[in-house]
Amino acid sequence: MGLPESEKDFTYGDYSLWPESERWELIEGIAFDMSPAPSRQHQFILTEIIGQIYNLLSESPCEVYCSPFDVRFPDYFEQKESEVSTVVQPDLVVVCDKEKLDDKGCVGAPDLVVEILSPSTMSKDLHQKFSLYEKHGVKEYWVISPGDKVLFRYKLSTEGKYFEPEIYGKSDVLNSDIINIFKIELKRVFK
Repeated sequence: MGLPESEKDFTYGDYSLWPESERWELIEGIAFDMSPAPSRQHQFILTEIIGQIYNLLSESPCEVYCSPFDVRFPDYFEQKESEVSTVVQPDLVVVCDKEKLDDKGCVGAPDLVVEILSPSTMSKDLHQKFSLYEKHGVKEYWVISPGDKVLFRYKLSTEGKYFEPEIYGKSDVLNSDIINIFKIELKRVFK
């Protein structure tokens, strides 16, 4: 049942043996503990966004999932699953390519990733995960700051880099590029 040792590079093979009662992420072989549990405000925001997106995607090939949901990022095509060194559990993902989905989650870049900042994950979400999502081609990355009631939307350029963020507040409606009818009312998210 190997739990993380501080000096080891971990893989999905190791990760899959850890207790299901614990939540971990791996970023390039480094294990990150996902505790403590998110705050009530975090969960309210996540539930509201899931509800809006789920309803908007009802006529779409895209699917929405929330954490815990494993997103595995192989380093190269046809890498053995057990050797993958990056697996994260974003707060929310939208996946439009069903070929990326399996019973364990998603393999490769979702079309949209949403992370809701909390004190214990803020640095990782703004630095390591930002770089990870950009590197692997996540088309849109939303970072939500509950305390500030602000959403930062990063869109991937054709050169594979995120543009400067678009910033949305409580009174805004966000129109996503993932699908045409994708509009999120932030007054409901930040009430």
